[in-house]
Amino acid sequence: MADRKAAEVEHLERRVRRRRGPKDVILSKLSRSFTCSTARLKVTLTGFFPVVKWLPKYKLKEYAWGDAMSGLIVGIILVPQAIAYCLLAGLEPIYGLYTSFFANIIYFFMGTSKHVSVGIFSLMSLMVGQVVDREVYLAGFDLSEEGKPAVTSLNDMWNGTVIFNTSAVNLTLGGYSLVCGKECYAISIAATLTFLAGVYQVLMAVFRLGFVSVYLSAPMLDGFATGASLTILTVQAKYLLGLKIPRHQGYGTVVVTWINIFKNIHMTNFCDVITSAICITVLVAGKELQDRYKSRLKIPLPTELVVVAMATLVSHFADLGGRYSSSISGAIPTGFIQPEMPSFQLMPRVALDAIPLAIISFAFTVSLSEMFAKKHGYTVRANQEMIAIGFCNIIPSFFHCFTTSAALAKTMVKDSTGCQTQVSSLVSAFVVLLVLLIFAPFFYSLQKCVLACIIIVSLRGALRKFRDVPEQWRLNNVDAIIWTVTMSASALISVEIGLLVGVVFSMLCVVVRTQNPKVALLGQIPDTSHYEDLGEYDNLLAVPKVKIFRFQAPLYYANKDSFLKSLYKAVGLEPFLEVAKRRKAEKRAKDPATKQAKSSDSINGNVATVLVTRDIHTIILDCSAMPFIDTPGMLTLKLVMKDYKGIGVSVLLACCNPPVIDALKRGFVFGPGHKDMDSLTFHSVHGAVLYAYDNVDAEMAV
Repeated sequence: MADRKAAEVEHLERRVRRRRGPKDVILSKLSRSFTCSTARLKVTLTGFFPVVKWLPKYKLKEYAWGDAMSGLIVGIILVPQAIAYCLLAGLEPIYGLYTSFFANIIYFFMGTSKHVSVGIFSLMSLMVGQVVDREVYLAGFDLSEEGKPAVTSLNDMWNGTVIFNTSAVNLTLGGYSLVCGKECYAISIAATLTFLAGVYQVLMAVFRLGFVSVYLSAPMLDGFATGASLTILTVQAKYLLGLKIPRHQGYGTVVVTWINIFKNIHMTNFCDVITSAICITVLVAGKELQDRYKSRLKIPLPTELVVVAMATLVSHFADLGGRYSSSISGAIPTGFIQPEMPSFQLMPRVALDAIPLAIISFAFTVSLSEMFAKKHGYTVRANQEMIAIGFCNIIPSFFHCFTTSAALAKTMVKDSTGCQTQVSSLVSAFVVLLVLLIFAPFFYSLQKCVLACIIIVSLRGALRKFRDVPEQWRLNNVDAIIWTVTMSASALISVEIGLLVGVVFSMLCVVVRTQNPKVALLGQIPDTSHYEDLGEYDNLLAVPKVKIFRFQAPLYYANKDSFLKSLYKAVGLEPFLEVAKRRKAEKRAKDPATKQAKSSDSINGNVATVLVTRDIHTIILDCSAMPFIDTPGMLTLKLVMKDYKGIGVSVLLACCNPPVIDALKRGFVFGPGHKDMDSLTFHSVHGAVLYAYDNVDAEMAV
């Protein structure tokens, strides 16, 4: 009785909902969205800050040791990398430490992955550095000298006045006057860029635009990373040689930079060259030992930290900067700088540059989160990951930080050293904090070539992708072409253009593949009800007077012509040509001369057949590989059925997906009320074949 009443109530509610218009439905959804209650507030907070849910359940005895060790090791690796990647970003080392500290803290509160390590990433640093150097150059600073402007005046900028003196820029913005040198201006650009990238990521999460990442295919991302790695290698090469040449602005960074390097090769600093050779040898040897004996080593070798420590001591006591003019890091202050708002005046200048940063950052973060979640048997919320990485950019931008994302190498280190939760990120942040408060000044004498060595050796994984190209070509030549095109565009033009080229080219490859898909005529596997490609398998039986055609792609506006051409070619019967032949034959049959010739042939026993004999009575379209059909495709299919029917050939459809059936229904392909549907569509190819023969036998009997 209770079930009956509940069913009646549900039925009435459905009727009421059907009576409501779109306006009522929208208002109802908005009302539910803005309704506030204690339960709703709790769900919102736990969703926005996942740490509230999992931290109270933290198993201290089981998780503490693994989290502490992985956090400590990642923190030790993070410090030299944070300082080194500032070379790529065109910023002072202190800002890399700030970025690493704040990103780890914020992701601890907002991330849903247990293993992802968020912080400085070489690719993000390069992209930030390109924007920073461009804007610093346009502002008049000489990129080859520290903090010295190349011009003495500049016109109005950002609705304010910019006047250069010998060491700084006087900015008049919104009624406030301040002095800003090259370093100040560079971090202002980076922080504003980072703020916008974070805002874009949060907006993408709010509007559920995470599907954008599906257009970043694996071959495209690999090619993009490899091309960017070549750019990073090129940008850092000058530090290995001790050359003081500015970073090239515009397209063709790799080519132009190498030309400049060879032009200035006579100015090589041999102290930096010797230091670089020693550091690269030690770093590569450490990485190789780590890879070879990783099953025996309980913790990764802190090779970068050892190299940095030893190189700093040697540089300090040997006074390499003073005696040999080796470029050194310089003073790294301790403590934190007062937070500042990102510059609203700079936002229009970098708004477009923030878009690829936002997309690449969230794509790497979400993919890494899902990969390690699948490995360890838990789930992550992709939308919350986008929000988390967005706020890992928005909030730190107020504290003089630049763009971050998840990093594969450090995430793998966390995973291999027993990480259980994001408590490890807190430990890593604490290690960075110690450096910020105590140890930062000790890096004063560290040579920049040592930092460049750390960056270059970290590119080994991406650069090794060149070895995989022949194997990739063997597996899938289209993917190999996508990789090559994206890599070449990223390296030879620019990283941003390479990303755009990779996405567009990948989509074009999909279009080309669907425009010219594989087609096949099917034959029957002996003694079974299954059918396969006659061109791929031997010993298949062709079905007499029945052609079974498979089109392995969606049928839509871009490939409808290809569908018709391949169908006519495979079947060997084109309706228009057949109609023309029959009309011509009929005309000849009525011609008196033809009749006289026919009479003569009859006397000799050679009666010519005027009408073309029918070798095919049925065409079966196997639609199992056709996921959808659009309106032009539906009209094409409707035309095919009509044209073949006009010459006495039936067209049957087999194995249609529901979207295809729905489209054909909407196009009235099956006649009024879909009365012909049962005689035109079949669940299997074999069912269509049996119907074709039964139908022909019935016609012959009549």
